[in-house]
Amino acid sequence: MLKNIKSLFILEEEKPKPPPAPKAAIETQAPATSPGEVRDEFMEILFKAMQAHNLDGFDYLEFKKSLQSLQTVPMDEPTRYRSAFAMAQTMGATPEKLLQTAQHYLDVLQQEEQKFQMAAANQQEKLVGTREQEIRQIEAAIQTKTEQIEQLTRDIEQHRQQTATLRAEITEAAAKVDTTTRNFEASYQALAGRIGTDMANIQKYLLNTAG
Repeated sequence: MLKNIKSLFILEEEKPKPPPAPKAAIETQAPATSPGEVRDEFMEILFKAMQAHNLDGFDYLEFKKSLQSLQTVPMDEPTRYRSAFAMAQTMGATPEKLLQTAQHYLDVLQQEEQKFQMAAANQQEKLVGTREQEIRQIEAAIQTKTEQIEQLTRDIEQHRQQTATLRAEITEAAAKVDTTTRNFEASYQALAGRIGTDMANIQKYLLNTAG
C-alpha cells in the first residue's frame, strides 16, 4: 500500500524548473533564504503517516489514482478531473466526500509537521540553546575578569602612587637625617674645639707655669 501511495505523488509529471539567473544578477542581489528541498527520507515519513491513517472505501487517494491513470491521455486538466470524477461517482464518491477525505490526509500531514517542528525545536534547544547558554556563561566570566582587571589596574596605580609617596618621604627623611647629622657634627666640632682649646691653654699657661 505504501508503494501505491508513493506512486500517486512522486510519479506525477514535474513542473520544469526556471532557468538559473545570470551570474552578474546573482552577485548584485541579496541572497534569498532557501526554501529547502524535497528529501526522500521525509517523504517516506509522510507517506507512512498517510498509510497509517488510510480511510476505508473510495476516498481522495482512490480519486488520485484515477487522475493518475488519465495522465497519459491527451486532455486538459479540467477534463481530466471531470473524467476521473465520473469514474469515482460509480463508487459513490461526491465532491464533498473527496474534499473531506483530502482534508483528512492533509490533517495527517499537518500533525506530522507539528511533531517534526517539536522535534526540531528540541534539537535546536539541545544543539543551539546549550551552546548559547555556554556563550552567556563565558561572556559573564569575561565581564567578571574584565572588572577584576580594572580593579587590579586601579590597585596597581594606587600602589604606584603609594610607592612614589613613600620614596619622596624617604628622600625627605634621609635629607633631614643628613642635615641633622651634619648639624650635630658641626656643633660637636665647635664645642669640642672650644674644650680642646681650653685644655691646650690650661696645659700651656697653668700646668707648665706651675712646674
